Amino acid sequence: MDINKDIDLSVKLGPMLFANPVIAASGTFGYGIEFDPFVDLNKLGGFCTKGLSMKHKTGNRFPRMIETASGMLNAIGLENIGLDRFVNEKLPLLDKSETRLIVNFFGETITEYVELAVELSKLKRVDALEMNVSCPNVEKGGARFSSDPVILKQVVESVRNVTSKFLIIKLSPNVKDITELALAAQDGGADALSLINTFVGLKIDVESGKPWLANTIGGVSGPAIKPMALSMVCETVRAVKIPVIGIGGISSVEDALEFLIAGASAIQIGTANYIDPSITMKVIEGLYDYCKKNNLKSLAGLPLLNK
Repeated sequence: MDINKDIDLSVKLGPMLFANPVIAASGTFGYGIEFDPFVDLNKLGGFCTKGLSMKHKTGNRFPRMIETASGMLNAIGLENIGLDRFVNEKLPLLDKSETRLIVNFFGETITEYVELAVELSKLKRVDALEMNVSCPNVEKGGARFSSDPVILKQVVESVRNVTSKFLIIKLSPNVKDITELALAAQDGGADALSLINTFVGLKIDVESGKPWLANTIGGVSGPAIKPMALSMVCETVRAVKIPVIGIGGISSVEDALEFLIAGASAIQIGTANYIDPSITMKVIEGLYDYCKKNNLKSLAGLPLLNK
């Protein structure tokens, strides 16, 4: 990738400076090192690790992934290697990388979120934490953290009280009003928001009459959800005062530009990594080309929809 040094793609999320706005999304980029053959990690703005829990998690039964029209349906079940193995096996391999490292994490209780945040906050190589709040809160009978603003604010406040790391809250679209949840996260002490996570979906095998996924329902991602994701990002940018990271169906530089013009401070690329493992590099190069074509010295010159 030929980088034009006369064009500055850097973006600031609060006090954090990113070399460019392109971040690889959690769950689609492994722990970063898996993409070494396809991506120069140091040219990324950053990447989010696969979601971590305190203990190893095996995830859901197979089959747990299936293609859909212009997208994908998955019910991986947050499979991951757990905190200890991440710290001992993966993190040392990332020391040579200078890109922003964002660790995505989750829990089933507020206590689990807090415990993980405490441990992750001890890791100097970790630049930011991204809380996946689309999990059932077992203390509240399975009510999801992402759908109740009172519970969401409570868990964000609890984590905020134990970490000084830059704290990003990843929001679910499966709510009545995403801005209500965004404001709750902001009030709880979030430094930034990332949205959206996947939509709930179902695919049925018409021959057997059974769901394709062993888990029955899953999360829909990919180009099919981009217009809804873009709309929710636009609404949220207008509602909150903290930075918003746009996610949902981004698979080209044009898609990324739409989110940035809608007011997102940065973007995350997810499902497209499966289709083209080098897509993040192509989007970064496309941003340089766009700026050059439009005589922009930086992304601050973009025509913002929310101005």
